[in-house]
Amino acid sequence: MVDYEVTVYTANRTAATTFNNVFIKLVGTSGESERKWLFNLKGASAFVRGAVSLRDFSSPTSLGKLVLVELDKQPLLLFPEDSWFPAKVEVKSPDGDIYNFPVYRWISDSKVHRFREGTGPSNSRRQDWDVYVEGIPHCIKTDGPSSLPPEVRFSFTKQTEFIFTTSTGLAELKLKGLVDNKTNWTNIDDIDRVFCCNIFLCDYKRMDGVKANTINDEKQYLMAPLVLLHKTPDDKLMPIAIQLKQKPAEDNPIFLPSDSEYDWLMAKIFVRSADFSEHQLNVHLLRTHLLAEVFAVSLLRNVPMVHPLHKLLIPHTRYTLQINFLARNALISEEGVFTKFSASGGEGMITILRRSLSSVTYSSLCVPEDIAERGVKDVPNFYYRDDALRLWDTINRFVRGILTYYYKTDAEVQQDSELQKWILDIFEHGFLSQPRSGIPQKLTTVDELIKFVTMVIFTGSAQHAAVNSGQFDFGSWMPNTPISLQLPPPTKKGEATEETMLKTLPDVNTTVQGMATLWLLSQQSSDFVSAPLGQYSEDHFSEETPRQMIANFQKELAALSAAIKERNKTLEVPYTFLDPEEVENSVAI
Repeated sequence: MVDYEVTVYTANRTAATTFNNVFIKLVGTSGESERKWLFNLKGASAFVRGAVSLRDFSSPTSLGKLVLVELDKQPLLLFPEDSWFPAKVEVKSPDGDIYNFPVYRWISDSKVHRFREGTGPSNSRRQDWDVYVEGIPHCIKTDGPSSLPPEVRFSFTKQTEFIFTTSTGLAELKLKGLVDNKTNWTNIDDIDRVFCCNIFLCDYKRMDGVKANTINDEKQYLMAPLVLLHKTPDDKLMPIAIQLKQKPAEDNPIFLPSDSEYDWLMAKIFVRSADFSEHQLNVHLLRTHLLAEVFAVSLLRNVPMVHPLHKLLIPHTRYTLQINFLARNALISEEGVFTKFSASGGEGMITILRRSLSSVTYSSLCVPEDIAERGVKDVPNFYYRDDALRLWDTINRFVRGILTYYYKTDAEVQQDSELQKWILDIFEHGFLSQPRSGIPQKLTTVDELIKFVTMVIFTGSAQHAAVNSGQFDFGSWMPNTPISLQLPPPTKKGEATEETMLKTLPDVNTTVQGMATLWLLSQQSSDFVSAPLGQYSEDHFSEETPRQMIANFQKELAALSAAIKERNKTLEVPYTFLDPEEVENSVAI
């Protein structure tokens, strides 16, 4: 008889426990074992949350080099079939070799599930693409959260905490009584009481000609302004001129700070409303949520669990597919909050998303190049730039270490068919095969691979945190980011008053719907504690070298976090959104 030592790890996550009987079969290059019941002295507690279950396993002959394990579970007579989330299986051979079989997925049925050894080849799980709207990145094909791959669904904690509806925010912010109020604001102080809690050009050309929405049976307005800003002697970036439409005309004056108080204020309000749509649709939805989904679906379709790229990227896909499904249903669907209450909702949203995708370039997704191309290297007090560049470098060093451990030559990258399928799927389904995007269709060098993977991780973690986490802070006082505007812009100077401004601002129910949505999107789940950037609750890498690289990555992130906290002590308004302790591994909200 040949004795093997089998250890089964159940993940330490809510509802991971099973009380069903668990069976295993070992498969090697020289044969396979019998299917055996994994029973030991722990009895019913063998596969509870966080449990480690050890069992001796005998085979009549050597199985050779182990290549996979087969797991299945069968319900007991008095216990219904439940769901189990095993983390991994570890097998020690008679020769002392350790074989690791990563699982990290829900097993909810009585079928046999096969898992490859952590360093061997494998077939990946196939996921289908779907087209939500022509002209924007494709998404995962699913009938709902329950049909998503089990390993990417919300945890029990996340599921029970998060119901994607603004009613949560309305109640929490004590705004419920205002949700059906379709009247206009009558005084600027009312808004304050409810919502207490170099030369540069800013061009909103993507809004030009966009058909504005109709809200509460009233036509809304969305401009495509140009804003000129300059750096003052005291290192502030201040607007010095605003033109509310793209083309100069007699009825399109250039507003200046020296104009009357309400002329200048109205001009700025129209700019901030345009900025709301640009931020939400291009910067936030498209460039983080939709692209992160493309990266995740292509990973699940093309890259097996035992592949180093899968091990590296899977924590950075956590919850992304389900949060995007919910967003499509509750925010941008026909009855969604954004569709019903934003000036750019509905038809305008699709126009802006299509224009935005056509303007996305690879370099604009890579922070060092983006900062240089936009000419903002020397803008004072630009804390996003400072922290983002340091985070990019930290992630890049980590990615370089991991990938150069597995890929020693450029030829190895070129010959990795799974890697090449991954990048081609991204080019075709994320960027709709547009060569002008600069997104590679294939990867030919190790350096190209490192840069692209750095961008993928940065986009789903740091970039999303930067554009999402502060939304309520910046937008909770509605005039700072009006979700919609009810009157056309002024066509001449000297006519704006407080009354016209109040009639222009969105009505009460539109205001509170927008505010509650921003509140919801800025909330942090309680299971975030297991997913700050670089903290990986699932142990996918079994080799010592990459495990040490992860530890080093965590140390670098901790040092950066400390430096940001020290810097923030000197700021009147601390910039916390890119503190690694506040950045989630993935697009999860």
